[in-house]
Amino acid sequence: MTDHRVVLAGLIGAGIQASRTPALHEHEGDAQGLRYLYRLIDLDALQLDVNALPDLLMAAERMDFTGLNITFPCKQAIIPLLDELSPEARGIGAVNTVVLKDGKRVGHNTDCLGFAEGFRRGLPDVARERVVQMGAGGAGAAVAHALLSEGVQQLSIFDVDDSRAQALANNLNQHFGTGRAVAGHELASTLARADGLVNTTPMGMQKLPGMPVPVELLRSALWVAEIVYFPLETELLRNARALGCRTLDGGNMAVFQAVKAFELFSGVAADSARMLADFQRMNG
Repeated sequence: MTDHRVVLAGLIGAGIQASRTPALHEHEGDAQGLRYLYRLIDLDALQLDVNALPDLLMAAERMDFTGLNITFPCKQAIIPLLDELSPEARGIGAVNTVVLKDGKRVGHNTDCLGFAEGFRRGLPDVARERVVQMGAGGAGAAVAHALLSEGVQQLSIFDVDDSRAQALANNLNQHFGTGRAVAGHELASTLARADGLVNTTPMGMQKLPGMPVPVELLRSALWVAEIVYFPLETELLRNARALGCRTLDGGNMAVFQAVKAFELFSGVAADSARMLADFQRMNG
């Protein structure tokens, strides 16, 4: 096992100033006796967009970064710039972790594992016959793979871009079998028949307040899961809880994807219970 005593990592994304990821990684690094520095590379703050990714990757390599986490809106745009993909990242078609080593850029996806772990812990015994997912972007692709792996029978995917929802459904059906995923068209009627609702869009973040579905479509029998974690209680979750829905916030996914990313960057096993406790303390 490689044990880099110095780790320099970063997060590339838009509007990420409230991210808990740097503190999560650095605290765990301190606990493990590593010199662990984690930097935010915020496209909004730098007045850049995804077109800056080639330059940012090259700069990270030149400055000897160990690796980078990748978030909205870069999880798919980063792929053509990488040398290799892990099997998970290739299957999902999205990358949230890039390891920079021996002159190579290797893309991984720890979002899928992160969501699955959170789902198993937070909603272990919910009905999974029909589930509605809002969003078909990079995070949505990872969550959809996790949901079908966790036994969801049919996933209806809604996205502002119909072709993106259809492309994700096609990818999922190749992996999991025909008919397991469909691009959704009638949100009200589909949600009325669903067991659960998952939001994988950025709607609900501090910089994008609001709800991904109209509040009147929620009902108490529906379970509701969220991947946004700043704020931890989004408008969607607040309204769902008020109706008596079982809910899952974005905290567990944030922690468990970070646990795996920490291990990829440092070569050292992370203490997931300590990182979870750390996250809860930061959000207490």
